[in-house]
Amino acid sequence: MTAETTAPDAQAARVEPFDAVDVIRTKRDRGTLSDEQIDWVIDAYTRGVVAERQMAALAMAILLNGMERREIVRWTDAMIASGERMDFSALSRPTADKHSTGGVGDKITLPLAPLVASFGVAVPQLSGRGLGHTGGTLDKLEAICGWRADLTNAEMMAQLESVGAVICAAGAGLAPADKKLYALRDVTGTVEAIPLIASSIMSKKIAEGTASLVLDVKTGAGAFMRDEADARELARTMVDLGNDAGVSTVALLTDMSAPLGLTVGNALEVRESIEVLAGGGPADVVELTVALAREMLAAAGQPDADVEAALADGRAMDTWRAMISAQGGDVDAPLPVARHTEEVRATADGVVTGLDAMAVGVAGWRLGAGRSRPGEAVQAGAGVELHRTIGDSVRAGDLLATLHTDTPERFGRSLEAIDGAWTITADGSAAPRRIVLDRIA
Repeated sequence: MTAETTAPDAQAARVEPFDAVDVIRTKRDRGTLSDEQIDWVIDAYTRGVVAERQMAALAMAILLNGMERREIVRWTDAMIASGERMDFSALSRPTADKHSTGGVGDKITLPLAPLVASFGVAVPQLSGRGLGHTGGTLDKLEAICGWRADLTNAEMMAQLESVGAVICAAGAGLAPADKKLYALRDVTGTVEAIPLIASSIMSKKIAEGTASLVLDVKTGAGAFMRDEADARELARTMVDLGNDAGVSTVALLTDMSAPLGLTVGNALEVRESIEVLAGGGPADVVELTVALAREMLAAAGQPDADVEAALADGRAMDTWRAMISAQGGDVDAPLPVARHTEEVRATADGVVTGLDAMAVGVAGWRLGAGRSRPGEAVQAGAGVELHRTIGDSVRAGDLLATLHTDTPERFGRSLEAIDGAWTITADGSAAPRRIVLDRIA
């Protein structure tokens, strides 16, 4: 044999301490994974040693058999360790962050970040894009002419110091294991696994380095977790993960049986958010924005902050304008308007006693406001504008909603989705809607 064939191979595969099949079997058979197994499987999956089909099998085993609290904590820690961690300690302001599990018409981040920042708190909102019936914060803000989502860490830190609020895309370096696993869960029917949802959200939030975190965990027809018991379990798990990691964490359990506000769609929701910052806007959007702002400010050391005053006197609006301008947005440019509209009208007299959030969300998605797959383009002006909501009286022929799109061929399937979304009861009355259902700390 030649020297070349007998020399040690510098590229020889490393000896792995575990086998993926053994890890899968442990969870398949309702066992608990050791810390070492968890550390290895996350690292090996990130490196490509654990194959996609093997991680899919493990994710399904976790969905079916669950995880103990120790396992979830270690899984989250391993996801964090797969990438970088941010550090906001150099800022002169305290930091507070918020995360929503997503819903229909959930535009709360837009008015909330500048509102909290107007009190001298740094609000680093690393946000994402929409997929399916739930909208994405970045998609909404990109409806503003010139606004950009991608900032360097240096740009983000400078804006937090000068303005106080930043809403931008999360860098690829934060919890890369989660990015890979999230995409896998989306196509393997394992999205609903509460341990994986909790670790996915909290690994990114802890890696972001904020001092405090307020979670908006939604439940109802338009929510990710429709069942209230499941939503409570998810909220409790995430609060425990945050507090265990040294991040002061609280969750509000909130209603998503009906859409938030009167608009669903990117530019439409920006417009409504600006109305809130101007001291107006729909009552439910204002209520939830104020409730979350109070929690964030209390965590940042200002439990008695007069949140409503900052909306009324223009301070929050001033911070909004500074935040958008700092990211290249033209705050005075008109928002995009869809080229085509279609009206939805009532067929009976009565009172609106129900409005199906999922039906409205799917209608908006089919109009072009959302995407079916990552990277797909969205229409800035597409969406649903609601004219009647829960508690409103209607007569046959009254306008219930206006559908907006640039591609009128989309109207047919959108109308199919929204048909029957309104429950109209003759001589009925609607119970007052509770937006905040509980507080979990």
